[in-house]
Amino acid sequence: MAAKTEYSALQAFITRDGSQIRELMHPSPHASEHGVHAQSLAEARVAVGGKTQLHRHHNSEELYHITAGSGAMTLDNDVFAVQTGDTICILPATPHCIENTSNEELVILCCCSPAYADDDTELL
Repeated sequence: MAAKTEYSALQAFITRDGSQIRELMHPSPHASEHGVHAQSLAEARVAVGGKTQLHRHHNSEELYHITAGSGAMTLDNDVFAVQTGDTICILPATPHCIENTSNEELVILCCCSPAYADDDTELL
């Protein structure tokens, strides 16, 4: 069984927090074809000057890995700079958002376990 998705075939959409997301692997569309059940991997893009809305996930632990650009990460009461190559762990129920402070698009790989779900996202 091939566990591969084609990037060009994946449709981007806007999530509840305002970022543009492309689900690279997710149980919803990929469980039967690829056997994905416990996690999801997405690419998020935040435009120059953009910021996601403060939110939290009650069940999912998230990992953000910055692949392009730089920004300011809010994680609970802490705000800190992030840049290409940085990885951030976001524990369940932790309020968070990210702002693009660079002059290029901010691109993030987001891994969620359990997999991302809109109904697990609470806007704050």
